[in-house]
Amino acid sequence: MTNSKINIAIVGIGKIVQDQHLPSITKSGRYELVATASRNNTIDGIKSYQSIDTLLQSEPQIDAVSLCMPPQYRFSAARYALNQGVDVLLEKPPGATVCEVEQLARLAQKNGCCLYTTWHSRHGAAVKQAKSLLAEMAADIASIEIRWKENVKKWHPGQEWIWQAGGLGVFDPGINGLSILTHILPEAFYVNKASLLFPVNKAAPIAADIEFKTESGLPITGVFDWRVTGDEEWAIEVVGKHKRLTLTHGGAQLMVDDNVVAVPDASEHGEYEAIYDIFANVITSRQSQIDLEPLKLVADAFLLGDRQETVAFEY
Repeated sequence: MTNSKINIAIVGIGKIVQDQHLPSITKSGRYELVATASRNNTIDGIKSYQSIDTLLQSEPQIDAVSLCMPPQYRFSAARYALNQGVDVLLEKPPGATVCEVEQLARLAQKNGCCLYTTWHSRHGAAVKQAKSLLAEMAADIASIEIRWKENVKKWHPGQEWIWQAGGLGVFDPGINGLSILTHILPEAFYVNKASLLFPVNKAAPIAADIEFKTESGLPITGVFDWRVTGDEEWAIEVVGKHKRLTLTHGGAQLMVDDNVVAVPDASEHGEYEAIYDIFANVITSRQSQIDLEPLKLVADAFLLGDRQETVAFEY
């Protein structure tokens, strides 16, 4: 590390890197962005390479890499970095399969490296408060519904990788909701039944309805839809015997019954700033942080899902 800063490289330069990763790395003050690797894009003023192999061979001072390419390509890049002794941050979802990320965890431990599976939505402004309130009302919860509905043409214009095998389709955003719920719910839950809707010309679903159950038998319903053209929704609603808690705007706002709750942590930092703070702590403490529960739930939805077909999708 130079001047106690972490020498970092970004692999995969897309919209989310420009909008979130790059500003968060700059604002942190704990990193020195040394280089990037991308087949199509560059960052002004930063050295760029076509592949992670060439990058790490050319820049031996790199301490860590942030892997932001589509999940189908993340495993080979992460494996190469870990075999070079470089710490790795995985954008969500951490990989295309559960098994490949578990293999990366073993490789990181073997090579004395750190691996961090990020779930940025867990750092939404209201998530911490929601977790605290749910702990208080745990015994009174009657049902839970997660609704993640958006317009794919707005958020993923022209992106074909999300429709390919391993791209997750509607679960690319939906896994954000699952990452929040697995974080704030006092008990674990599992997929009980699923119905997945695939466009006839795509290998990933455009919508899904899922029934979950907690370990104690509490019902959870999940509605995920990419076909919304009007009001979008990213919400988790918990209905209790005496009150209703609703986490909205992807974790940014909390309501109890119909009243917005003041969130004390709202001004701390953004979601991506939080993950880079954690990654820096992971590196300095030499303690990996790996959580695959949201990805396991999505994988199980594919395993159990009743496949239905709908009209072809075109941008």
